[in-house]
Amino acid sequence: MAKSVAYIVESNLGSYILGNMVIPQLEEDRHGAKVMGMFFIHDNVYLLMEGNPMAERLEKLSKEKGIYLQACDQCVYMRNLADKIIKSARVGCFPDFYKEVLDKVDLIITI
Repeated sequence: MAKSVAYIVESNLGSYILGNMVIPQLEEDRHGAKVMGMFFIHDNVYLLMEGNPMAERLEKLSKEKGIYLQACDQCVYMRNLADKIIKSARVGCFPDFYKEVLDKVDLIITI
């Protein structure tokens, strides 16, 4: 049985890792783990902006596979992006993210 994971997208390589590795694997059903959620912090909140091709792919995956998407509230507010992120993404802090995924995952991985 596959493990369940959640990702905290924190590094400056977050866009590369998601766009070239994780998202294609999820789209092709070959990721190897069930992804329950993704939490975007720092500049990675831009990956959830409406009109961003990666955001559109993430939104589709969220709807199809039930992946919880969340942007860091402080990161979003300091960049004035609260009204610009995709509809399926929530805005909140770590406790909100943990409330949604902690009892559903085997691992939380920072990328």
